[in-house]
Amino acid sequence: MSAMEPLCLLAGIDPKRFSKEKRLLLEAEFFSRIYKKLEDNFRKQYTNYFNLFRFTLNREDIALEENFVRSLIQNMLSSGDYTVQGIARYTNTPEDVLMEIIVGLNPYPSAIFLRRLIELDRAQRRDFYHTLVKESLNEEELDS
Repeated sequence: MSAMEPLCLLAGIDPKRFSKEKRLLLEAEFFSRIYKKLEDNFRKQYTNYFNLFRFTLNREDIALEENFVRSLIQNMLSSGDYTVQGIARYTNTPEDVLMEIIVGLNPYPSAIFLRRLIELDRAQRRDFYHTLVKESLNEEELDS
């Protein structure tokens, strides 16, 4: 089973009926939704910080964007389920590059790295990611 199939099944979509190009677009849509929901979670997590420094919504957006991958890695490491070496190995990223991301010297790593990072986290926290996708799909229904 591909990494995307569980998400498709959750959404009631049979990915096998789509062409490869459409499956890639569908994967991008899921990725975008997961990114947005994770960003919303980080926004809630940092609400007090943003209020303390009186960030505008625009400044919050910039801070979240610049620290998204870093925050995701720090959450993964703080869970105790991951190590820097394990993340580096799974994402096929040198440890020194991973450390640059963690300390904030590289706030914009490649999309492939982020994809692998989310896949790794999703493998460990399946229920959490299923909830994110369900919430995203429910919001879509409410917006329609």
